[in-house]
Amino acid sequence: RSRHLFVRETELETARTFLFWVDPSPGFGWSSDPKRIDKADRALTIAMALAGALSRSGERAGALGGGRSAVSGAKASARVGEDIREMSADAPFPSPPRDVAAVVIASDFYQPLETWRSRLTPLAGKCRDGALLQVCDPIEETYPFDGRVRFFRPGEERQRLIGRAESIRDGYLERFARRRSDMIELAAGLGWRFVSHATGEEARTPLGQLAYGFADGAAA
Repeated sequence: RSRHLFVRETELETARTFLFWVDPSPGFGWSSDPKRIDKADRALTIAMALAGALSRSGERAGALGGGRSAVSGAKASARVGEDIREMSADAPFPSPPRDVAAVVIASDFYQPLETWRSRLTPLAGKCRDGALLQVCDPIEETYPFDGRVRFFRPGEERQRLIGRAESIRDGYLERFARRRSDMIELAAGLGWRFVSHATGEEARTPLGQLAYGFADGAAA
């Protein structure tokens, strides 16, 4: 009907599924300062924000092991938050999902390295695209203790009194750095990314890193 030629190109667009898991253990739901958000709530905030952004782009979001299917649209963020809050510390780590998905696993990753390896390896076998989000309290990164200090493990009755807390600073910081390095290596071996964050910093930084990483993975 005209002198111009038009070529119509069609592309099949399939929504991706993103699943989130936030460590429900008592030690993760802790903050050194009552005025500062605890580690678990910060991880939940990041998960919900990322789920909302992804769902607005047409992707599906849900909680890994949450019992409800992933959804898209305005309700995705709230559902992720609800399902994560229902998770129990006594429950076993979730099994890999039935369908292929991208996953975000949030924790401080203080449990034994082999525990995390045994948890994540089967998951990575089904979910090739994933990220480990390590959320820590600022004092866990800096160890600002001197003198007589009583240490305790959140959620447990175990305590230890150190007469000169500064005497173990170097050893603690070395072990902390080694654990982070081990988790970075584990994530790389799984083909995943590793993002670290301290609750004294703004949440938008790790949120942007995660979002960019998944977008970059999709492009690749």
